[in-house]
This record gives sequence, C-alpha cells and structure tokens, in this order.
Amino acid sequence: MTEDAKRKEAQEETKAEAKEEVVEVQEDTKAEPKEEPKAGAKEEEKEEEKPIDKMTAKELREIAMEIPGVSGVHAMKKDELLAVVKEARGIKDEAPQKKKIVKTAKKVYTVKELKAKIALLKEDKEKAREAKDKTRVEVLRRRINRMKKLTRKVAQA
Repeated sequence: MTEDAKRKEAQEETKAEAKEEVVEVQEDTKAEPKEEPKAGAKEEEKEEEKPIDKMTAKELREIAMEIPGVSGVHAMKKDELLAVVKEARGIKDEAPQKKKIVKTAKKVYTVKELKAKIALLKEDKEKAREAKDKTRVEVLRRRINRMKKLTRKVAQA
C-alpha cells in the first residue's frame, strides 16, 4: 500500500468514528427529555424574591384570592390587601418608627450682643474681600443680613 492509500483509510476510519459519536450523542439527548419548570414554580419564586410591601396591588390580589375565607379582593386597595396577606401569612406589621425630633432651646440674644456679632462678621467680610474670596464674602453678607433682621425682631419684642 502506498502512503496515499494509508492516509485515505485513516481518514475514513476517523470519519466513521466521528459518525458513531454523533449518533451516540443524539441518542443520549433523545433519551433524556429536558425538564421544563412549571408555571406555578415561577410564580412562587417571584413571590419569594419580592417583598410583600414592594408588590403591586395586582400581585397582592392574586395572592389574596388564594387565601380561603377572603372575599371582595377586587374592591380592596393596596393597604387593605397588604393587611389581609400579612395576617394570613402571620407577618406582624411593624410601622416604621418615627424619628424623635429633639428641639433645643434657642439662645436669646440682646440687641447689643447681636450688633457686636454683626461688627465681627463685617470685619471678616472685609478680610475676605481683600483676599478676593467671593464665596466667603457672599456667605458673610447673608449672615449679616439675617443678624440685622434678628435685631429688628428682638427690638420689637
């Protein structure tokens, strides 16, 4: 046999082996059908992923319709639906705690004290103007303006 003949035989053998492997793979895929997830399983995953408070009224209605003994679901608003679903699932409804605002007593100034502060602010304003700091000048101008208004209020009281 010549080298060409040997090569052709080797190629034919590899082709035959490849065909056999392809047939085996096709048979394996036919034998094992793919499992498709059920529609109900998808809904359950969505419910678990999304917190009840974040659900829409439509989603809450679907859940509430499954609860035995609940009627008039379509007429309920989201707050009512939330209450029904939480009650059925045994979830305690915790209202967000309001932050307590602690008011501190404002210091009462006399007119003399306010005018002394205004004088200090005016000095700072001049220094800022010499340093060419426009933003600082603007801030001090507003503070002085507020202090002047405060002196008028204190003088009237």
